[in-house]
Amino acid sequence: MSENTQSPRKPRVAVVFGGRSSEHAISVVTAGAVLSAIDRDKYDVLPIGITTDGRWALTADAPERMAIADRALPNVADLAESSEGGVVLSVDPANREVVLTEPGAVPRALGEVDVVFPMLHGPYGEDGTLQGLLELSGVPYVGAGVLASAVGQDKEYMKRVFVSFGLPVGPYEVIRPREWDQNPAAARKKIVEFAAEHGWPLFVKPARGGSSMGITKVDDLSGLDEAVEEARRHDPKILVESLLRGREIECGVLEFEDGPRASVPAEIPPVTDHDFYDFEAKYIDSASGIVPAPIGDEATAEIQRLAVAAYEAVSCEGLVRADFFLTEDGEFVINEINTMPGFTPISMYPRMWQESGVSYSELVDRLIQAALTRSTGLR
Repeated sequence: MSENTQSPRKPRVAVVFGGRSSEHAISVVTAGAVLSAIDRDKYDVLPIGITTDGRWALTADAPERMAIADRALPNVADLAESSEGGVVLSVDPANREVVLTEPGAVPRALGEVDVVFPMLHGPYGEDGTLQGLLELSGVPYVGAGVLASAVGQDKEYMKRVFVSFGLPVGPYEVIRPREWDQNPAAARKKIVEFAAEHGWPLFVKPARGGSSMGITKVDDLSGLDEAVEEARRHDPKILVESLLRGREIECGVLEFEDGPRASVPAEIPPVTDHDFYDFEAKYIDSASGIVPAPIGDEATAEIQRLAVAAYEAVSCEGLVRADFFLTEDGEFVINEINTMPGFTPISMYPRMWQESGVSYSELVDRLIQAALTRSTGLR
């Protein structure tokens, strides 16, 4: 009898990207970079895009079509192999098979998926919704679980968790949907009283947004209503923050076999052509950070300690980018964490790890391997 020399099946990675949030295009860009970096000799890859209306589609494996070109943003609809039908993931934990359905055709099995790399940003993907679906399906996935994803998306509750763990946060106020809908005058007064206590300018932002979308710097009362409405286009709950004078410093956290470790930090220098580090500065004009941040050994050790503490406070897994202000009196104040940060090779999170000795391709591989060895369910 001849020996069976068939090689074992390579782990199959489904890269899921796009989605229904206002960060759809950035998710596509991020996924394109990851698709370019995944070792195809080590993994089989299945690219799945989610359109802006929520349809899961099998897409072309074409990273070169997923970048920002001439200031034009990519879209899943332009990458989908079909404009109808969709990809279905079983919610039976004993069956990890992905099925393609198309009108008038017999459903076609696309094979089993061993791990999902969810590259979605914002609501309907980074906020625990997709993570909950994957938990039901019993499919391991990269990154934070349901609770950490939800907390990491909602800036109000993120700050509440930070405070409960003794982490320093800046002054903020929350305006809930009902407050603005039912009594905008009272909500406006609440913001004005906050400004009287902490000073202008204020930053008005969606409570559950990202990529600096929907954020407005407000210098006085005249621009307040317009800023609130802009934030509410992205999320009915808004967050109002005072200006913290200081330097913007970021730090990456990555899970290793012995626990989470922090990268060297990066500094986001003041942008000259924008009011603040907004969407266009980040992604269109490619404003660049300084890595490593020139803040000295003592401050570097402190921000690394705080970044890991924030990761642990929210019960994160896999990775986090923690964003801080280094105030004029030398204290760090945490602004937020990102449980699935920007992940192109020029994004701050991969750059910080590159400077810490972990290459981009190694970073992608480490995250996939960690997910493959981590079971779903309570842990």
